[in-house]
Amino acid sequence: MLSFFRRFLGSKVGTWIALGFLAIIGIAFAMGDITGNSQGGGITSLFGGAGSNAAKVGGSALSSADLQSRSQRVFEQERRNNPTLQIASFLAQGGVDQVYDQLVAGLSIAAFGKNEGMSVSKRMVDGQIAAIPAFQDASGNFSQDIFRRALAGQNVSEKLLRDDITQEIMGKQVVGPATLGVRLPDSLVLPYASLLLEARAGRIAAIPSEAFVPATAPTDAQLAAYYKANAGRYTIPEQRRLRYAVIDLSRFAAAAQPSDAEIGKYYNDNKTAYAATETRSFEQLILPTEAAAKTVAADVTGGKTLAAAAQSAGLSVSTLAGQTQAQLAATSSAAIAAQGFAAPQGGLVGPVRAPLGWSLLRVTAIDRKPAQTLDQVRPQITETLRGQKEQALLSDFTGKIEDQIGNGATFDEAVKDNGLTIENTPLLVSNGQNVEDQAYKANPDVLPLLKPGFDMAADDDAQIVPIVQDKRYALLKVGDIAAAAPPPLVKVRELVVAQYKLAQGAIKAKAVAEQIRAKVAKGAKLEEALAAAGVPLPPVQKAAGRRADLMRGDKAPPPPLALMFNMAKGTIKALPIGQDRGYFLVQLDQVQQEDAAGQPQLVEQVRGQLGNVVGNEYAQQFEKAIEKDLKVARNMTVVTSVKQELRRANGGGEQ
Repeated sequence: MLSFFRRFLGSKVGTWIALGFLAIIGIAFAMGDITGNSQGGGITSLFGGAGSNAAKVGGSALSSADLQSRSQRVFEQERRNNPTLQIASFLAQGGVDQVYDQLVAGLSIAAFGKNEGMSVSKRMVDGQIAAIPAFQDASGNFSQDIFRRALAGQNVSEKLLRDDITQEIMGKQVVGPATLGVRLPDSLVLPYASLLLEARAGRIAAIPSEAFVPATAPTDAQLAAYYKANAGRYTIPEQRRLRYAVIDLSRFAAAAQPSDAEIGKYYNDNKTAYAATETRSFEQLILPTEAAAKTVAADVTGGKTLAAAAQSAGLSVSTLAGQTQAQLAATSSAAIAAQGFAAPQGGLVGPVRAPLGWSLLRVTAIDRKPAQTLDQVRPQITETLRGQKEQALLSDFTGKIEDQIGNGATFDEAVKDNGLTIENTPLLVSNGQNVEDQAYKANPDVLPLLKPGFDMAADDDAQIVPIVQDKRYALLKVGDIAAAAPPPLVKVRELVVAQYKLAQGAIKAKAVAEQIRAKVAKGAKLEEALAAAGVPLPPVQKAAGRRADLMRGDKAPPPPLALMFNMAKGTIKALPIGQDRGYFLVQLDQVQQEDAAGQPQLVEQVRGQLGNVVGNEYAQQFEKAIEKDLKVARNMTVVTSVKQELRRANGGGEQ
């Protein structure tokens, strides 16, 4: 199973087969890090399209072109996470089949919802679009300009995006209820919960290939045959040369210098910000009656602090720090604020009628700032205006280049016309490494360009990409692309020789491991059988643990331990270590069962997890029933053709 689908099906949205899948591959892949696609041109409609149909639902159809485009996007997304992934592996793991099932399910659910009179409002779709980060400005608000540019830059129509989101919402409305309200009985949950408490103990022995590697080197023919058969192990991920031209904010420093007139206008437009100000801090006490307030005021007049007088009455004061008169009036009343700002420092104000009783105020601090003249604030205003003008000039400049590219200009033409300088990277893999030069380190400008550079299709137009937001950008274009392929044998001969020997050792290690396993299965002790192997081998290691401990965390448990929890007591099994490194022998000695009935918290946790599984099954069966009811026609011949075309388009040849 592809890791993308593991992540997708493990998410809350992906707790069932197709909820939002169209929007996931259409938005997350096309919008979240919006990239073009030479095969699909962005998001494509399921309703129509050229070529044969991969599926038909009533009057709607899934075209072969759309299936290919969507599958290509999933493949590219998965390859970003796993740069060594080849199209052959993607196809072998069922990538296209899973995309196909998701698309057919989404199409079927949309048709079913429509037949049942369900609809999705424009406001609901608007809300989904506004929540997409790629369409938001720096403050996190939806930007119509960014939205339009993002779609136009990738030749994606707003209608097609809305179609995908509409189908996502319809899927949630139709299928979502089928997953709700699942509660399994204890008789079903307890056995699974008890399994988590199960403890096992056993022994693990390693039979490493290194113990059996041949001393003689392989012949050229042997080495060439081995290299050809294992070419995938040495394949270098796709490499790209990035061409870019930097646009830095400093370019506009001279043109952004504000004039005296601009500085003066800014000062006059913002006079309130430079006017004299006065803020005060207070201690405040609110009492329920005027008589009580007068009693406390008398204590303060007699020499007590307001805090001490309040404490004597069983009350406490509140603190109001750095208040303007308007702020104080907003939280009390205009009368209280007026008196508070008329009193001297240390003075007591009140009792004054307040919204919730009678107020006493004591002025604890007065902070007066005189008005600032134009000359005093000129440097500050100059810096502010310079920054604003630089941003405006930068935005205009990059916008002009984007318009120029949109009107058909090439990367080289745009660079020349705008006085930019072209930079070229060497061929790099997606993490920025240069396989020809291990000492190479990409400069800081290149690192932010890697992801967009590897997301772009070879024939995509140049794009403006941020290096440092609002300060430094690059006009980016993909240059040479070297498809994923193994290097010439001569370049990796030493490594291949070592791995050839290891593979030969692995053959012998497997035979030895099987001999030891057979002896132990007939009653011999593992340690004695290991010692009789004739070569020094690592000592036997004891292993023990609970199933729950094995399943804790995000990482998969070590394979030998996982195997130990899938064996019968008293048995021994061989397990490849992987990459021709040898074999493990795993023997299970003890199994200790536990009853989870006394751990209700664990039982409820397992009940919830199993409830999700059963809910998913209900929803999946519901979707299958919808397909049957609608008489969905699947065309597997078209699906096979799409797989072949994807293989050819991604350098995988034909099969």
